[in-house]
Amino acid sequence: MTYALTPMHLEPILSMAALARTPDEKIPELITQIISRPGNANLYMNQFQLFSIFGNKSFALDMQSLALQEGTIYRIEGSKSPSIRLLALMAPGDATDNAPLDYLIENTDIQLDLLYLIPGQPLPAALPEHDVMIVAAGESGKNRAVLQTLDPLIECWPRPVLNPAKYILNCSRDNVYQKLKDLPGLTIPPTRRVSRQALVALSNEHEAPHAPYTVRPLDSQAGYGLAKIDSAAALAAYLTASNAQEFYTSQFIDYRSKDGLYRKVRIALIDGAPYVSHLAISEHWIVHYGSARMSEHAERRQEEAQFMRDFDTGFAQRHRNALRRVSERLKLDYVVIDCAETMGGDLLIFEADNRGWVHATDPVERYPYKQATMQKLFAAFRAMLLSAMQATNSTAPQ
Repeated sequence: MTYALTPMHLEPILSMAALARTPDEKIPELITQIISRPGNANLYMNQFQLFSIFGNKSFALDMQSLALQEGTIYRIEGSKSPSIRLLALMAPGDATDNAPLDYLIENTDIQLDLLYLIPGQPLPAALPEHDVMIVAAGESGKNRAVLQTLDPLIECWPRPVLNPAKYILNCSRDNVYQKLKDLPGLTIPPTRRVSRQALVALSNEHEAPHAPYTVRPLDSQAGYGLAKIDSAAALAAYLTASNAQEFYTSQFIDYRSKDGLYRKVRIALIDGAPYVSHLAISEHWIVHYGSARMSEHAERRQEEAQFMRDFDTGFAQRHRNALRRVSERLKLDYVVIDCAETMGGDLLIFEADNRGWVHATDPVERYPYKQATMQKLFAAFRAMLLSAMQATNSTAPQ
């Protein structure tokens, strides 16, 4: 299979990273700017980006559908004189369905083009010229059809390929458990995929075997639909409130620190090396950076700042062997893991995939310590792209 790579002049669409910085009062002005730009495809895709950020998911997806009827290749607004041209293979869907790469390349010399893959449709006859390609589609039930068709398409790809689809497919919660469960120094909750019928049967029992455990709908993200089950009655109530047909169940592991708070760390493994993205601290066992209200707690931000400063000699050093083995098992060039430490000092893994939100959009006046840490992470991502380019150039026929 051969591919025609062509230099393309593409009118860029707005970056989600830039949109995330936009204050609410500037939205009308931004919409006016979007409407004034040429091209229906970009108009629709810009609206998808905008309403994904500002909370109208249904309308955003409608706009994306209209955009993809017009075209499947889009360029993210960024460097006008790029040193690296990156092509990302995307799946249709909302902001959680693909790796949010525009946050990683913001204010760099990397040009990011997005190629959306439509199930049942061939690749375009002409593809944008690029230096490196990365599979950005994340593992999920709705993306599986796209991912399963990718590897035959990219066997003869004319440029280096990062994050092959066959490894992304291993990032389902149950597969990650199977991949990592026997690693020394690491704890990962036993996780299995179950049907609604199986959970209904459990809810009819007098006792709840294996409780406490957690349950969540199959493709849910950001804690949506996640609950801790302590009894058969609690499971029955959960199922009454959910219309999902398939779920993941996991053993609940209490990872509270001595002060009673829960701490969850987000790490990007880039070319096998760990880079911290955030430390979230919360009273609740479901820890997400937003719900942890870090902005309201100066002492938690101070702890996060110290954690980031000491990460290489602290957390990353304590768990260096476990993190290295995780990278070796998952075989992804870029993967984001959410993790913590158990009371016994093990690395506790919650999930691992390519879609975790890694960014530098928190207000600098409240989080001044984050910028240097995130720039280090972004530089590592750029270095990974350069390394892939140079490895290909060194093996090219002279």
